[in-house]
Amino acid sequence: MAPTGYPMAPRLLWALLWVLLMAVDVWTRPFLPVDETRYLAVAWEMWRDGNFLVPHLNGETYSHKPPLLFWLMNLGWAIFGLNDWWPRLVAPLFGLGSLYLTATLARTLWPGREDIAAAGPTILLGCIFWTLFTTLTMFDMMLALFTVMGLIGILRAWQGQRWSGFGILAIAIALGVLAKGPAILLHVLPVALLAPVWGASRPQSLKPPDLRSWYLGIIAATLVGAALALTWAIPAAIAGGDAYAEAIFWGQSAGRMVKSFAHAKPWWWYLAVTPPLVLPWLIWPAVWKAIGGRAAWRNNQGLRLALEDSGIKFCLAWFVPVFLAFSVISGKQLHYLLPIFPALALMLAFLLSGTTTLHQRIPITLFIVISGIVLLAPVLDGVIRLPEHIKDLAQNWMILPLILGIAAIAIPRSTYGGVLSVLTILSCTMAISVHLALKPMLDKAYDLVPLARELARLESQGYSLAHVSKYHGQFHFMGKLKNPIAVIGQDNDSRILDWAKRTPKGKVITYQ
Repeated sequence: MAPTGYPMAPRLLWALLWVLLMAVDVWTRPFLPVDETRYLAVAWEMWRDGNFLVPHLNGETYSHKPPLLFWLMNLGWAIFGLNDWWPRLVAPLFGLGSLYLTATLARTLWPGREDIAAAGPTILLGCIFWTLFTTLTMFDMMLALFTVMGLIGILRAWQGQRWSGFGILAIAIALGVLAKGPAILLHVLPVALLAPVWGASRPQSLKPPDLRSWYLGIIAATLVGAALALTWAIPAAIAGGDAYAEAIFWGQSAGRMVKSFAHAKPWWWYLAVTPPLVLPWLIWPAVWKAIGGRAAWRNNQGLRLALEDSGIKFCLAWFVPVFLAFSVISGKQLHYLLPIFPALALMLAFLLSGTTTLHQRIPITLFIVISGIVLLAPVLDGVIRLPEHIKDLAQNWMILPLILGIAAIAIPRSTYGGVLSVLTILSCTMAISVHLALKPMLDKAYDLVPLARELARLESQGYSLAHVSKYHGQFHFMGKLKNPIAVIGQDNDSRILDWAKRTPKGKVITYQ
């Protein structure tokens, strides 16, 4: 079934919206401390020192993340020259690639169903959670792409293309490990192990796979992927020393799992926060009609009928084990869910296929209401007490989703593809407007370039630099600093005075 009713080819729509998002992001947003500035600092020290084997931060080995993101930043600098814009694009490019691989996965799960292949990535890009995180420099978008890549390999292997399928899986595991450590195994291995559950239906011409050879193939692909990743890890461990070796082999896996229990969030936290992440689709009546109520369940319709489909079983084998594992582990972050969101989008695309419920007023109204509230912030400030930083908003930019939302209601789309496109365009417009509205606030709070340049000037004059409390590398890339900054303790620590006495030509960075 071919996709119909889209205002343009879906794959072109995804690319266009991504380009607009990233153009606004590069123009409006400074690098955010402490995460983005830290990753830039690691990449900068790799570039500055020419040490591509062992990442460093502030002159010390950096074991918290594998090197792939930093390598790719350096690759771009080698091609385009040292610049600020390329590092912003690396992780988001993986977000864009994930959309196209999600379409490929949909075609493999549901051959001939181009409507699902078009709708799945469109729904994914329309999730405001995915849209906003697409613009950030984080490792989870890389992990998302390699997860989808590995799942495509698993499907191909199950469908009879053993060598190519397991080969793709091995490469995905290797790259996933180099992107974010062994977390890739949590995302792909449950699907592989549960293949007898979701893979009951296969093309008539193919014999059911022998489960012994299947699991041996999975083990072999995992070992090959691990071996490929070890071609970096072993030399890096030797070069980085015993502490670094222990950190990358233990800290990236079991050690991090143990430490996560020290950052407790309740087991139900993901259950509570996930529904808003699925907006605007969560409040689209078509979704709830497609799921069906009690009567639909009794009549084997809606969700109950969908659960009999092997593709839906595949997506559940992908989503549920990871979601449960993350719920059990106390250390929780929203972005951990990004690699399983394509599964959610594909399930929604399958449920919505063939829908005739095109009422779109409710989700569009959400965008209108949010935009209107932000636009009225100056008026509301005279009625209720708003946070002080609200005054720094350039709220007039929120008129964009407001006008687009009103136009969408006034001229409703009459096709399924049209409605999906409108809601996704509205989500991206909202993200763009949020970037534009926040620009003055972000520049005021997080633009570290002036301070970093001042530190670079002091360094060039021979001053030694010290930092009170933990230093996350936030000045190194933007100041292109050549030397480490000493970390000397808290404000009331006598070590500050001791350092000042030992370093007559020195400057201390403190915060008020």
